[in-house]
Amino acid sequence: MIKDIFTNSMFKRIFNIMLITAISFVPACTYEYGIIKSGEKEYIYETETVEVEVEVPVEVEVEVEVEVEVEVEVPVYIETVVEGDPGEVWVDSFTQPLAYDGIDILWVIDTSGSMYRYDPQLMAGIEAMLGALPVTNWRLVMISNDPDRAIFEAQFPLVPGDDIVDAEAMYAVMGRGGWEHGFDAVYDYITSNPYAATWMRADAALLVVFVSDEEEQSFTTMTAVSDFTNWYGALRGGSVFMASIVNQEPAVSVCDWSVSSVDVGDRYMEATNYFGGTIVDICAEDWAPGVTDATHSITPHESWPLTQIPNDEDSINVFINGSLQPDSIWTYSSSDNTVYFNTIPTGGDHVEIGYLYTPAPDTDTGGTDTATP
Repeated sequence: MIKDIFTNSMFKRIFNIMLITAISFVPACTYEYGIIKSGEKEYIYETETVEVEVEVPVEVEVEVEVEVEVEVEVPVYIETVVEGDPGEVWVDSFTQPLAYDGIDILWVIDTSGSMYRYDPQLMAGIEAMLGALPVTNWRLVMISNDPDRAIFEAQFPLVPGDDIVDAEAMYAVMGRGGWEHGFDAVYDYITSNPYAATWMRADAALLVVFVSDEEEQSFTTMTAVSDFTNWYGALRGGSVFMASIVNQEPAVSVCDWSVSSVDVGDRYMEATNYFGGTIVDICAEDWAPGVTDATHSITPHESWPLTQIPNDEDSINVFINGSLQPDSIWTYSSSDNTVYFNTIPTGGDHVEIGYLYTPAPDTDTGGTDTATP
């Protein structure tokens, strides 16, 4: 009896172990077991894993191109037929200079022997400049284009109130030399002349006027033209200007004699053109117009005289930087044929004044032109 009980008990345990081993290999099922106690039923808990598909809403940002209509004003030019001859178009233009705190002016004059014949034009040109300068805040000095003389020049500058008599006195006593080194003379005067530092102002505009009947021949500091333009252009924050009164090419020279190619002021003219300056033929009987042009290039314009007489005041149009301006900012005076600005153009503005005019018979208008008062 005892043996049977023992045997049955051992059999159950062996069976349970075998059963666990067999069932554990069934895929996709897991089992949990309780503790078996004598006299109690044995329970096996079965858990099965099942895959289920579930739809879940997800917000996704997607870039979408959308066409949008925008209204844009487009200028349309319509040709119209006008009875009779309305005239031809003429355009006067200028670029408004920046406003400066004064103007320092250097006349760099060739003092070699051949230049004495130009003394009348020289003095007339300087007188024209004195008359065209603003009534205040300018200073003018004459120096030789010989650096050995320019570096020691120590004359008090001409100032507002001085006239041609004062200019002649300065010219009479200025240093003279034989070197044709205009670029080096300016460089040495500004950088190495102690007196120059007493009157030249860092916040004023600077205008240099070269006068010579020979080519520029600097070789000490300003060997190349670019040496001078790079140095000079960096002065005064770029507020620098230039003019040259020199021999021009034989094809365009107004001299009564044949100008030698070695005497043409190519280097002076190249530098002057670099700064958009004025060039005057040294053989011109009157330097005043060119000198006046050079003077006007550094002072802001409040008015502008027209080159031609408009056929009709209504044909006048003023453009600033390409934009048509209303009549409220300018007025036209027929008495002196001048446009006056009620609102002064800003420094750097490009101003164009277009109008219709009737050319004189048998004259070549050359189309449009740019005039300087």
